[in-house]
Amino acid sequence: MTGVGGPGDGAPPRRVEVLAGLSVAIDLGLGQPAEHMVRSATIACRLSDRLGLSPQQRATVYYATLVMWIGCHADSSEYARWFGDDIAVRHEAYLVDWSGMPYLRFLVANVAKGEPLPQRLRVLGALFRSARGQLATLVHSHCASAATLARHIGLPEEVATTLAYTFERYDGHGLPAGASGDQIPIEMRVAQLADVAEVHHRTYGIEAVVAMVSSRRGGQFDPAVADAALSAPEELFASSPDSDVWQDALTQAPDQETRLTDEGLDRLVCAIGDFVDLKCPFTLGHSRAVATLSAGAGRLLGARPGDVGTLRRAGHLHDLGRLGVTNQVWSKAGDLGPAEWERVRMHPYLTERVLDRIPGLGPVRTVARAHHEHLDGTGYPLGLAGSMLGRSERVLAAAVAYQSALEPRPYRDAMTPGQAMARLRARSRSGALDPECVEAVLATAGHPTTRPRRDDLLTPRECEVLALVSRGFTNREIADRLVLSEKTVRNHVERTYTKIGATNRVGASLYALQHGLAPLLAETATGP
Repeated sequence: MTGVGGPGDGAPPRRVEVLAGLSVAIDLGLGQPAEHMVRSATIACRLSDRLGLSPQQRATVYYATLVMWIGCHADSSEYARWFGDDIAVRHEAYLVDWSGMPYLRFLVANVAKGEPLPQRLRVLGALFRSARGQLATLVHSHCASAATLARHIGLPEEVATTLAYTFERYDGHGLPAGASGDQIPIEMRVAQLADVAEVHHRTYGIEAVVAMVSSRRGGQFDPAVADAALSAPEELFASSPDSDVWQDALTQAPDQETRLTDEGLDRLVCAIGDFVDLKCPFTLGHSRAVATLSAGAGRLLGARPGDVGTLRRAGHLHDLGRLGVTNQVWSKAGDLGPAEWERVRMHPYLTERVLDRIPGLGPVRTVARAHHEHLDGTGYPLGLAGSMLGRSERVLAAAVAYQSALEPRPYRDAMTPGQAMARLRARSRSGALDPECVEAVLATAGHPTTRPRRDDLLTPRECEVLALVSRGFTNREIADRLVLSEKTVRNHVERTYTKIGATNRVGASLYALQHGLAPLLAETATGP
């Protein structure tokens, strides 16, 4: 199995690296390119220094900017109800000052966008009967969600409090409370300008961002913050050293050297999974359940503790890419069109993109990105087939399929445990899912089943040796890699060949491919 957390796998990532990775997932839901939020955080910190904010204020500015839109994904279903494509409307909103006629024109142009004219008129009528009240309710929900989620992922209370003012304006015409001036924390006044200015600078250049900040000075933006931005704007928006936006943002973090413990990383990835599940009302608790099923099935199959940890973390994080697909697709009750289906097929790839940014989670990324791949090559996004899927990938795919069956979807009711079991076994018989992994997941879920185990009865150590043999390692090289004597390795090889009925390396290699054991090599840990 693919694994993380075993001996020799390296230390867990730094806390800021994981939260910066989360910000990339937030970018997906905003319709912005990766690194929008981290670059905004860098700009906000530069502004904080110009304004002479205290170290504590600057720390709050950093994390408030990095995750200021964390609450919007929890309201995606409401956004989709009013605007259709929740991601598209958030993308377009950056280019509009939400006040006066531009704001009204934006609403008219985007309410129920893409729907037939009669439906658009009905939604417009419902919205404009109490536009401010309707939007205030939505914004209040967003701000409450953002504060709750900030606490849930372990950010300081000052950050959670600041996020409650995300939609307020300096002139008092914002939502939900109509706070104005110094009633809005200085940390949010800085974060607001940095967030919007980053998009305008990246999209249109320095002259455009200067014009935008000047036009919104005293309206959306605090005049003092605007003036700080307009003083030497080229320096404020200058490219990061060596054009490394990511590293520059990480060095701005107040706790840049704080490294997570294994336990701390587990808590954080669990919280991130909870955040992702809020994208759709019908997926609440999905990632926690998949993580539990995957880890339990891995233990039943004799996985090492490090591999079980990989499965659990991959279970929590596998659906990060869902944030990059509009709820207009996820909530559709009918059949998906080709373009909609292609967006669904992309979400495991988006998960990979996010996890690729976080050091130390390479094995988790490898497993998580394959959660919709099938043994017969009919899965997505890459259509990987049996020999290309490790045991961990096969376990996660079975766990996702079982848990998803238990949950309602817009196009079907939730299945009973018995129905979910029957569907899973049918997919096993058809060749889509690994029979052994299916039985392990069902056993973990409490279904009566024979305890899953391979007929070959290979031990975890023998599985490691087989993986290395299949990759062409000699007995001496295997001994060095696993810190064993050459004689012990030779005994393992002989026993393994006997159990699987192989007589040479070719037979052993084919067996490893067929049973998902060959991909083990990349993360095989050293140790007795």
